[in-house]
Amino acid sequence: MSTENEGTAVPPAPSAPPVPVDAPAASAPQASVAGAPTTPIPPTPPNASGAAPGPELVHAGPAPAYASAEGGAQQGAGGAPQYPGPGPEGAWPPPQNPGTPSYGDGGAGGAGGVGAGGVWGAGYQQPAPKPKSGRGGLVAAILVAALVAGGLGGGLGYTLAKNNDDGSSTTLSASESGGSVKRDAGTVAGVAQKALPSTVTIEAESTSGEGGTGTGFVFDTQGHIVTNNHVVAEAVDGGKLTATFPNGKKYDAEVVGHAQGYDVAVIKLKNAPSDLRPLTLGNSDQVAVGDSTIAIGAPFGLSNTVTTGIISAKNRPVASSDGSGSNASYMSALQTDASINPGNSGGPLLDAQGNVIGINSAIQSTSGGGLGGTSQSGSIGLGFAIPINQAKYVAQQLIQTGKPVYAKIGASVSLEDSSGGAKITTEGAGGSAPVEAGGPAAKAGLKPGDVITKLDDHVIDSGPTLIGEIWTHKPGDKVKITYERDGRTHTVDLTLGSRTGDS
Repeated sequence: MSTENEGTAVPPAPSAPPVPVDAPAASAPQASVAGAPTTPIPPTPPNASGAAPGPELVHAGPAPAYASAEGGAQQGAGGAPQYPGPGPEGAWPPPQNPGTPSYGDGGAGGAGGVGAGGVWGAGYQQPAPKPKSGRGGLVAAILVAALVAGGLGGGLGYTLAKNNDDGSSTTLSASESGGSVKRDAGTVAGVAQKALPSTVTIEAESTSGEGGTGTGFVFDTQGHIVTNNHVVAEAVDGGKLTATFPNGKKYDAEVVGHAQGYDVAVIKLKNAPSDLRPLTLGNSDQVAVGDSTIAIGAPFGLSNTVTTGIISAKNRPVASSDGSGSNASYMSALQTDASINPGNSGGPLLDAQGNVIGINSAIQSTSGGGLGGTSQSGSIGLGFAIPINQAKYVAQQLIQTGKPVYAKIGASVSLEDSSGGAKITTEGAGGSAPVEAGGPAAKAGLKPGDVITKLDDHVIDSGPTLIGEIWTHKPGDKVKITYERDGRTHTVDLTLGSRTGDS
């Protein structure tokens, strides 16, 4: 289900609770949440073929640049790369909704209600919300709230002054209290205060004027910014790229290198300032489930937004698309429930000490809300980030050579829905051999029809899982492959080869 913040006005609270009256219980609205889509994963990069299994994951950005729809050219969750809806009608205060949407195809969450008996304002009927759309609706709601608050304050001030005007004047002095506010380094506020100056909101625009908004963070003092490939893809071929810091300073930028398969890109600021402060990179291998997370980004164009959560899973195999069905990225991701939405893509996922542990890239999409559709889905608590250990290696390669380098086994695997492993196909991509002659798989004795079930100690349940796991390694790394052939299990050591570029 995809809902947007409609900015529904909430009626003012009564100055005192009304006397309880007997009235029928207000019923809560039914919340229906569609489950994971069944849209096939887009084609794999070279050396893989078929259709990937599982629910579709979309990039978390870029967010639409005002009136333009996000067309992020590559991956993510998420996606990669999406909003709360209007409040329920009924009693005042509104009834709580304890219903929890189910996760699954066609699933729907029940809606809780208020039990029978007298409730405050049971007869009150909240006005029906007026439909608005996207970011414009949110901005309009904020402006209306500001105007109403300003009018209310002014009106009260005038009334009080008029009623107490007896021709004399009185000078009042407010007492000083509270003291200074100290935000310790280990608090969320402390981490945000330190990290925000090193994040940027990225606007990418193609030569045709299409584009969107994403996020990035300072990688070094030379002006390199790390982000997602799908955030900047529109500006790769002669487009326009800008990066804006929280202090309002805006810089033109250029793409240094981009990796579609990894969904990582590096851009460089033109005339970069001399006081850049790179964010400290953590160690994503040491992250544990339950660790606190802090995400920074520009969800739906709302720059410098900070959200919090935890690491809810590790080594999550993710094959994500931009919703167009033409591009796919693969990762063994960090999963977080920190709120991530379109526009968060490319932003840092921080630990409790402010170290970057991942790049926010993808989100789980509910049906009907893919980023390539007419509406954009929002956070449902399933966001995915590229582990920083992998992203750091990719970024360094892009800065040095401008091209990504991928580890490979030299065999094509099926991307069909399967839980039994990654099956080496009988035909390679584009008519090539399924097992590359002289490649790592051939040297290890692997053949078409073999089903790979483990890479080292990691269980492999599908082709995308194998690809994502291989790409966490570097060319030349030695891994142990467990596979099945003719009902028997075999184990073999394999040295990963390399492939340069996305083509």
